[in-house]
Amino acid sequence: MFSKILIANRGEIACRVAATARRMGIKTVAVYSQADDRACHVQACDEAVALGGHAPAESYLQWSRILEAAQSTGAQAIHPGYGFLSENEDFAQVCHGAGLVFIGPPASAIAAMGSKAAAKALMDKAGVPLVPGYHGQNNDAAYLQGQADAMGYPVLIKASAGGGGKGMRRVERSEDFAAALASCQREAKASFGDDHVLVERYVTRPRHIEIQVFADAYGNAVYLFERDCSVQRRHQKVLEEAPAPGLSDVRRAEMGAAAVAAARAVGYVGAGTVEFIAEPTADGDLRFFFMEMNTRLQVEHPVTEAITGLDLVEWQLRVAAGQPLPLQQEQLRRRGHAIEARLCAENPEAGFLPATGTLQVLRWPEHVAFERHDELPRVDAGVCEGDAISPYYDSMIAKLIVWGEDRPQALARLDAALAQTHIVGLHTNVAFLRRTVQCSAFAQADLDTALIERERPALFAPSGLSLPLALAAVVLAELQAEAVALAGPDPWSRCDGWRLHGPATRSLSYAEGEQVVEAQLLQSPRGLVLALDGQTWPLSGQQRPHQPPGLFDLILGPWRCSAQVYAHGQHRAVFASGGTRVLQRLDRMAQAGQVEAQAGGLKAPMPGKVSAYLAAAGQAVVKGQAVAVMEAMKMEHTLVAPRDGVVEALLYAQGDQVAEGAELLKLAAV
Repeated sequence: MFSKILIANRGEIACRVAATARRMGIKTVAVYSQADDRACHVQACDEAVALGGHAPAESYLQWSRILEAAQSTGAQAIHPGYGFLSENEDFAQVCHGAGLVFIGPPASAIAAMGSKAAAKALMDKAGVPLVPGYHGQNNDAAYLQGQADAMGYPVLIKASAGGGGKGMRRVERSEDFAAALASCQREAKASFGDDHVLVERYVTRPRHIEIQVFADAYGNAVYLFERDCSVQRRHQKVLEEAPAPGLSDVRRAEMGAAAVAAARAVGYVGAGTVEFIAEPTADGDLRFFFMEMNTRLQVEHPVTEAITGLDLVEWQLRVAAGQPLPLQQEQLRRRGHAIEARLCAENPEAGFLPATGTLQVLRWPEHVAFERHDELPRVDAGVCEGDAISPYYDSMIAKLIVWGEDRPQALARLDAALAQTHIVGLHTNVAFLRRTVQCSAFAQADLDTALIERERPALFAPSGLSLPLALAAVVLAELQAEAVALAGPDPWSRCDGWRLHGPATRSLSYAEGEQVVEAQLLQSPRGLVLALDGQTWPLSGQQRPHQPPGLFDLILGPWRCSAQVYAHGQHRAVFASGGTRVLQRLDRMAQAGQVEAQAGGLKAPMPGKVSAYLAAAGQAVVKGQAVAVMEAMKMEHTLVAPRDGVVEALLYAQGDQVAEGAELLKLAAV
């Protein structure tokens, strides 16, 4: 077994690998960029080496610096994690040439599966079912459109060298194909350095089911059951679970056998995932097609660990060290049901645009495990409270994993764990995840990759926490913060609005998004009364003893509620069992006399790089027309005109980095 390894990655996966290595007595070396000089993964390892730069191309993709770091620290092997260099056959080969073990499959296996088109040809020869489509080498735009037209719409354009949803576009009509192809190729080139694509028939109501495989250097290969990853946004996974709901044992065995056949076909060694698209058949069963093989450990591997009781990183290390697989197929067992939720810095209500900012508050559920693969609920995180989420890397903050004896119990535990997850300082998808878990389609396992769009009314509904209750919690927190105690030693030292004659009335102004909330708080010897929209309710509450500040048990008229309030600048984030709301305190005196500026053009909704302009200076555009493309957190985002107008000027050049809120172009009224 190795005595020291270098982890060529960052964030939660680097922390995850370091935890298993520590348990096995293996020393670890971290590498880090300038943006990550204080990151959790640096602290989690025994040594750390700076790579320089901020963006991946300047740091985590610098082969020579990583190899130098491994050699200078005496590391015997490199664990690539996932993303970055994990599926780069050239890097795997270079490691081997430098006398270092690449903790992953042989370079030949990575190369065989690295091209989706070549992989599909190989799988066809091995007898693995394929989705009908064009998987050839001709990348001419007109030829590809002809193939799509002959196939019939909708079709799916996919980057041949891609993964993680990047370089993928669904096209509904022939007239949209050219623009979608250009966007897909642009994103594929930026992400993988290869703009080759393939085109396939879009499977109706597809489910995304993947099989975890493992193989050693002695010809042994097994599958560790399956994961359902159908709940996706922007072709990226949101929730993953194991086992796949409704999958029969017969179909599971067939998919497992096909996955093992795929691994054997390329001489695979180590951990890999064979991904399938499945569609329902008339008899209620599933028909499955090979989609791709990810030649690495997956983000969602914890749910497989939860149902098998195995540590997949330990298996990786043992196989890479030349040991045989710890178990054979007939020895593998699964128990219960596990679900993983990806907690991301993004704004679901704004099309899942990525968000950046500082994690002012980061609170995890009680009794959560951080470094044990066999204790649940579990959080795999690479950040701590006070860390910043930057635009240089993907938007995932952490993974929350729960287990139950069955799926209903796992769902209940996930909902409870999400309710106890409090993140303040930037937009996140935590509230959206709770609504997804609670929606009837997901609860009843009515799954497909279009679930989010199909259930949009339920998933983008207002918070289950009512505005009056949220406002009441904020009021109590404000009173506490201002030291206006509800009781004092005598009437003259009290600061709660006590009057000898009559109540005191205090005006309250908050904003929730674009909505301004005006309320009044009446303070009298008989207590507090909250008035909102012509209605009044008596308000009482108290801070919970021996608990962090801001946790209140309150009564507002007929309602009782426990709520946690966090103050961050002028923002007040309220977390309760019913949901979450964020209110911004408005200072009417400070706002007096200010004139609201008129919007002059198109502003960047997040920090990132200008990939392309789709409109030229002097061109007339209409509201909703695509006018620019930005790249942020490794994904492309198309920006549309906010209103009809004429483009006066483009204010940045293609390739420029811009800050959130930067004006990208000037738009004159028609």
